Amino acid sequence: MAISSADELQGLLATHAYISKPEMTKVLYLALRLQKPLLVEGPPGAGKTQIAKVLSKALGMRLIRLQCYEGIDEAKALYQWNEPLQRMALEFVRQNGKQETWAELKRELYSPDFLVAGPVLQALQSRERAVLLVDEIDKTGPAFEAFLLEILSDFQVSIPQLGTVTAVEKPVVVLTSNAQRKLTDALRGRCFLLWMNYPAVELEAEIITHSRSTESHLSSQVARFTAAVRHLGMTKPPAIRESLDWIDALQLLGADELTADVVSETLPVLLKTREDIDRAAGNVALLLQRAC
Repeated sequence: MAISSADELQGLLATHAYISKPEMTKVLYLALRLQKPLLVEGPPGAGKTQIAKVLSKALGMRLIRLQCYEGIDEAKALYQWNEPLQRMALEFVRQNGKQETWAELKRELYSPDFLVAGPVLQALQSRERAVLLVDEIDKTGPAFEAFLLEILSDFQVSIPQLGTVTAVEKPVVVLTSNAQRKLTDALRGRCFLLWMNYPAVELEAEIITHSRSTESHLSSQVARFTAAVRHLGMTKPPAIRESLDWIDALQLLGADELTADVVSETLPVLLKTREDIDRAAGNVALLLQRAC
């Protein structure tokens, strides 16, 4: 789908229940039009991954996700050889007495028929443009970042046995980082940067109201309460998705405003560690004062 302006993109995102600030939409638009990878950086739970998901839906593209973790290597991201199938092929050749040179056999065994594509290769080989999400890139190391540079620059990758694989249709590439470590200048230099913090109270209230079709007074209370909780120094500050889970729980219970009893009963929906729940429970009165 061709997007002709940032305003058009913002409207398209809104139809898929994603509310964004104009300055954020502008960076998204430029990355799409100029076919540049987008590095979305910010604290956990700020909605970074959701950008790739909603772009996939809004643009009608397949979402291909590479979830990063400590110790991930090129094989997991790019490709692996199907060794069981290779062994079956060798046994087939042996049983049929087929005469082949080692070079011929090697070419057959290391052909695309025996290749298991990982997320990166799937995105490059896709005949329709896809969204490639490289999630939590900061959990990897400089060596893995270096592996990605050819993909981010030229939308291609080199496979020793097959040569260079160039993208059939250049994917929309979104990388996310929780800013847990400093990324290399080489990777940053190939991307447009979008810094995402937790949304302002007014924007989060709008997100909640728009996403859940809820009454704006309760949405505003939830947004203000959640923002106040995040300033208590929580082990795991509540993400936007937890705000949405909380409003779902409140609506299910028939609550139309926050009270001390309602909050105490539902804190485990909003917070995810015992320590955070206890800290919030000891400050309910203060938090409600800020929310109401």
